[in-house]
Amino acid sequence: MTNQQLNSTTPHWETDVIIIGGGATGEGIARDCALRGLRCILLERRDIATGATGRNHGLLHSGARYAVNDHESAEECIKENMILKQIARHCVEDTKGLFITLPEDDLAYQKTFIESCEKAGIDAIQIEPELAKRLEPSVNPSLIGAVVVPDGTVDPFRLTAANMLDAKENGATILTYHEVVKLLREGDRVIGVEAFDHKRKVTGRFYAPLVVNAGGIWGQGIAEYADLKIKMFPAKGSLLIMGHRINNLVINRCRKPANADILVPGDTICVIGTTSDRIPYDQIDNMVVTPQEVDVLFTEGEKLAPALRHTRVLRAYAGVRPLVASDDDPSGRNVSRGIVLLDHEERDGLKGFITITGGKLMTYRLMAEWATDLICKKLNHQAACKTASQPLPGSQETATETHQRIVSIPNPIRISAIYRHGARADRLLAEQRLDRSLVCECEMVTAGEVRYAVEELNVNNLVDLRRRTRVGMGTCQGELCACRAAGLMSRFNVISARRSTTQLSSFLEERWKGIEPIAWGDAIREAEFSSWIYFSLLGLKQVNTQATDEGTDKNEF
Repeated sequence: MTNQQLNSTTPHWETDVIIIGGGATGEGIARDCALRGLRCILLERRDIATGATGRNHGLLHSGARYAVNDHESAEECIKENMILKQIARHCVEDTKGLFITLPEDDLAYQKTFIESCEKAGIDAIQIEPELAKRLEPSVNPSLIGAVVVPDGTVDPFRLTAANMLDAKENGATILTYHEVVKLLREGDRVIGVEAFDHKRKVTGRFYAPLVVNAGGIWGQGIAEYADLKIKMFPAKGSLLIMGHRINNLVINRCRKPANADILVPGDTICVIGTTSDRIPYDQIDNMVVTPQEVDVLFTEGEKLAPALRHTRVLRAYAGVRPLVASDDDPSGRNVSRGIVLLDHEERDGLKGFITITGGKLMTYRLMAEWATDLICKKLNHQAACKTASQPLPGSQETATETHQRIVSIPNPIRISAIYRHGARADRLLAEQRLDRSLVCECEMVTAGEVRYAVEELNVNNLVDLRRRTRVGMGTCQGELCACRAAGLMSRFNVISARRSTTQLSSFLEERWKGIEPIAWGDAIREAEFSSWIYFSLLGLKQVNTQATDEGTDKNEF
């Protein structure tokens, strides 16, 4: 795609493959296609990882949670677990996981659990409760059984951004804030899409011999543009982010899956989840965490780690699992939790269109490989998949090797930069004084990291910046760093000085949406203090927070 095409007043693009959806799967497909030498364009209606990808507990599944009831998913997870630990080192943390049995649980289930793990190829080692308490001091001391498994944690935003970066560097075009509003057809073939550019307020047409629907739960609506039926059954899951990292290991209940049975550490915080409730399809963009869900998460969560009850909650959020009904059972009684790849030429007689959905964050790379294999078959393109062996940008070396190579930067800043960006940390730790200036003390984000995100990672606004750098995701929830970040966004010419106040107000409003469900005690006091600083002292109350701003609209979050 040329600059002339990008700047055209009547946008028109031609490529080999069009990918709809900028979650981990969509970006993984873009990366896989690019590495195989295919031209591709990815279209995402908002920012990357704004759907189910960015709304989970960040567990690097060993597959153990599925071992008893879903052998196939368990096998897929442990294989992808081992792959991601090699190709995405800077996105994952190999914490290990602890499955505990409490007095109210059936200890006999532990034997079934271990046997099922072994059948799926998952290392599951039974240990004594006393050893478990030494390995994980925060665990419930009343446990009567414990099993160690190779669980870990993964940052979904970092993982998605790394896939996007690799795709771009290998020739793919990634267009965020481009909403597909129509599938273009000629007879029994899809020949492209029509998409609305929310930033430039224009509609463009994109043409390709193959269009991939990677919209996750939103894939049902995309398929309906071609009068196709994909029956999705949305399952809402609510989670809480705690104010600091209580546990070092992932803590699970060793029982049949239920509400609030996992506590996942990640970065500077930990996440307790999750609930599971079916919701109407027309509510998938209106995720609200209820007081009842918060109470369930607390009540059950403190059984994993009693300290949870006395730990400050930063925010609540919810996501939607993309469950798919089998074609022979549209009622939903036989709902798939696995990967669903649909060739609409075989299934519906419509050429040039495929759908990939279902699955999990853990299996995004495998989903992308399956989809790209089918793409290559349909385009008669001979090229092998490289994504299982080729490291993502930033993961070409270990953290230890990177630390030994970058030695001239103050240690706290260096540690955080390498933790988030791996081998590419040296690109954001330049010798300029500004680059070393701290923007966010909670997460040790520097101005150099903001600059790098703007230049390399498709940042359009402050909320995009949060997903790339963790600005505003720490204890203060943007109280001190949001205004600094807004100033830098203006300085780096992402937004105008006038727009920076609008974006700042929108950013704080987005933070409040996660605080509102848990607004009591320290959380409400902190929120009131932030409100006083920004809306009273700085006058942001007069800014129209409902205004659309350079790709951010009032319904985005």
